[in-house]
Amino acid sequence: MKAFVVDKYGKDGLRAADVPKPTVRPRDVLVRVCAASINPLDKLVRDGEFKLILRYKRPFVLGHDLAGVVTQVGSDAEFRVGDEVYARPRDLRIGAFAEYIAIDHEDVALKPRSLTMVEAAAVPLVALAAWQALVTFAQVKPGQKVLIHAGAGGLGSTAIQLARHLGAHVTTTANGRDEKKVRDLGAHEIIDYTKTDFVDVLSGYDFVLDSLGGDNLTKSLGVLKPGGLAMSVVGPPDAAFAEQVGLSLLKPIMALMSRKSRIAARKRGVRYAFFFMRANGAQLRTLADLYDNGTLRPVVDRTFPFDETLDALAFVEQGRAKGKIVVTMPTPIP
Repeated sequence: MKAFVVDKYGKDGLRAADVPKPTVRPRDVLVRVCAASINPLDKLVRDGEFKLILRYKRPFVLGHDLAGVVTQVGSDAEFRVGDEVYARPRDLRIGAFAEYIAIDHEDVALKPRSLTMVEAAAVPLVALAAWQALVTFAQVKPGQKVLIHAGAGGLGSTAIQLARHLGAHVTTTANGRDEKKVRDLGAHEIIDYTKTDFVDVLSGYDFVLDSLGGDNLTKSLGVLKPGGLAMSVVGPPDAAFAEQVGLSLLKPIMALMSRKSRIAARKRGVRYAFFFMRANGAQLRTLADLYDNGTLRPVVDRTFPFDETLDALAFVEQGRAKGKIVVTMPTPIP
């Protein structure tokens, strides 16, 4: 089958290849991929940013988000041939940039009925990340103040909608050109980062979701109220993350990597945590209901043909995407 594989780490490490169709284990479903979306995580994995933690055996197929049709079901899996599904496969079993992928059935859910394959492929990773950050970890409550950075992007646009659904007062940073878009998604307050530094005008926030890192994360600590939480999806990783991925031996290294952020947070009486989402089919079922009842909606910028997956990834790397970028498969695949 056709796929895009990482055979070496780095910007030039992803290439098109012919690889064997995946083997289906007892707990797996084999899915014919109809559409797959691009995430910043794809670049990080391609470049080897997580190679100490996620020890992929190269060459491996890249891609973390997909929607498609079940074509084969393992003996212990609960789906049926012909089911239309969407998924964010678990780490070490990714591979959405391919004609077929075998996925543990616990990572899969029936796709939202109201969404097309393209729309459904755009949401698993960002929807799971928003749910786990806002609901599972931060436990956002009605009336709390939440700041979501980069509100026009894939994660930000989903997190705004979910935070609004949870009853929070939602503020986001965005380019002024995107003000109407993020307001329509549910943001109460928009900070145009081209004109205003958010740290100069915001204070007393319960939770900040950071997807930019660096100085942006450091400044985010300054807008939290005492006891507030800043969570970053781009690092630095902390000791709790090493525990989460089952690599306790790396806890001292992760603690050292996040030391600066943790000390800065402690001095301000606030908290810092690194966030790395987990595959979860049960949560995808819950999220499917939210898409079907209109609480959430996908934000798709544009699509690329599957053969242009490298161009799609480059487009995301350039920071030009206003929503999710999706690659589409020829239909039907022979």
